[in-house]
Amino acid sequence: MSMLAYDGAAMLGRQLLRMRNNPGLLILTQTMPVSMLLFFGYVFGSALAMPGEAYRSFLVPGLLVATAAGGIMTGMFQAAGDTHRGVTNRFRTLPMSRAAVPLGQAAADVVATAVGTVPFLLVGLAVGWRVEGGPLEAAGAVGLLMLFRFACTWAGIYLGLLTRNEEAAGQLGGATFLLPLLSSAYIPTSGLPGWLRTVAEWNPISAVATALRDLFGNAPVPDGSAWPVAHPVAGSLVWCAVLLGVFVPLAVRQYAHGER
Repeated sequence: MSMLAYDGAAMLGRQLLRMRNNPGLLILTQTMPVSMLLFFGYVFGSALAMPGEAYRSFLVPGLLVATAAGGIMTGMFQAAGDTHRGVTNRFRTLPMSRAAVPLGQAAADVVATAVGTVPFLLVGLAVGWRVEGGPLEAAGAVGLLMLFRFACTWAGIYLGLLTRNEEAAGQLGGATFLLPLLSSAYIPTSGLPGWLRTVAEWNPISAVATALRDLFGNAPVPDGSAWPVAHPVAGSLVWCAVLLGVFVPLAVRQYAHGER
């Protein structure tokens, strides 16, 4: 465990240095959610049943979770890039823990996400979003958000190691934009057809978005929902545990064995 912690910290530093040397990517990932908040909040908000600030209060937690789900794409692209350039093969020759490289990448991604969340929340406050719950509940919401990002990043790392190609990872990563659309990130699921509502409510993004709205005090838990949405905090934790339980061992094994 001490070896994993030491090697993982080294890989975390490497990833953070990599991000610092590529500021354009950080700026893009931080400004995109803000742009979406302004666009959805002021353009789509006027056409929905929750106009104005009410919709923007609903939207901010959903966009936070949609951005966290983007960890699939970033994890995939970075892992595929390192594999394609031969960096991963060079790391495999070093006497280090096999879990250190993917762990460092996932941890660095969470750090970058936490930093990028601050300006987004400040813009959210400027457009009318407020934390209506208590400070402990708000801290729990942020912690749950980071846990979900961490779990999604592991899924992306595994897929990136599997594809081993930046172009293929980019094309596959583009499909992840559909995930928030099939959830309650942007609109309530109550108005969807029965089968589509079921699909949306069993989407992990819906559970986490509902949990954040409940913890922030922005919207009540909808009645008659599927279990993960009816019990959003528990449902979110279960989804995170499932994602981590599946993709952490898969990513570590794929990293260790490579193309064999």
